[in-house]
Amino acid sequence: MRPILLWETSSGLEEGNLLRFLRKLKPEKTSQAVTKTRETWFSRVKTLFRSAKLDDDLWDQLEELLISADVGVATTEKLLSRLKARARQQNLATSEQALEALKQEMGSILTAVPSPGLENGATPPLVVLVVGVNGSGKTTSIAKLANLYKEDGKRVVLGAGDTFRAAAIEQLQTWGGRVGVVVIAHQQGADPGAVAFDTLQAAKARSADVVIIDTAGRLHTKVNLMEEVKKVQRIVSRREGGTQRVLLTLDATTGQNGLHQARAFAEALKCDGVFLSKLDGTAKGGIVLAVAEELKLPVLYIGTGEQLDDIAPFDARSFVDALFGDDAGR
Repeated sequence: MRPILLWETSSGLEEGNLLRFLRKLKPEKTSQAVTKTRETWFSRVKTLFRSAKLDDDLWDQLEELLISADVGVATTEKLLSRLKARARQQNLATSEQALEALKQEMGSILTAVPSPGLENGATPPLVVLVVGVNGSGKTTSIAKLANLYKEDGKRVVLGAGDTFRAAAIEQLQTWGGRVGVVVIAHQQGADPGAVAFDTLQAAKARSADVVIIDTAGRLHTKVNLMEEVKKVQRIVSRREGGTQRVLLTLDATTGQNGLHQARAFAEALKCDGVFLSKLDGTAKGGIVLAVAEELKLPVLYIGTGEQLDDIAPFDARSFVDALFGDDAGR
């Protein structure tokens, strides 16, 4: 069968740049991150298509598996509806053909939301405001992102704007020391807006390419705390030059509960994408599909482990291939 057309690049990259781009995607990291999901749920999906006929029983079992993998009820219903329609319209004769169609439909969901990334179209310095609830992996994700940019030759400055959580400032300073980047910080309890302002000033003085500002982990149900995040966003927006992005961190292990939290942030702030942390720690990686379909936000990065380099820019092809064990690294 011909490879899936969806995966064919339309970016116009020359061969050398394309190879560099693919190396940065780190498909082996993606495969590593979804090991539990692949072995727990999507190996069963493959087995189901190999052993069952295309009938109502197959669709029912597939629905159960997808929901169990945290794809979500709404996203699962849409996926199955589109898959059944394709089976009828294209007169799919075998379960193998239906499985390939399923992969294509999953890819369609993941690529339906424009995903330009943080840097595309950005004017230096790129200022990334990182938001999310406490425990979502914000600080570690910031360190991984800073390390990724530094490896790419960028000058990076971090701002310790989470001034309310105990030890948050020290934690970011420790990570900053490991990465080898400057961290601008005030004392605990200080105004996070002032931290953001000083971080921008320091970044300007150092001719930084990338500025990443941590924010206090807000309970999405606390209106006054969410307003504080908006205040920081306004301060960042008032600077001259550069491009602002808002990156939402979401803990993959929290599943549908995390999705509800993310929805509140997406409604309160204009988020540009999601850093899905701790993907390696869950067997329910189907949450990626729910984020794309229900939040209409692109997943930009995934956390693939506990080390600094355990990060991968999200790529729909690598993700779907890894879920079904079709990636080259296996």
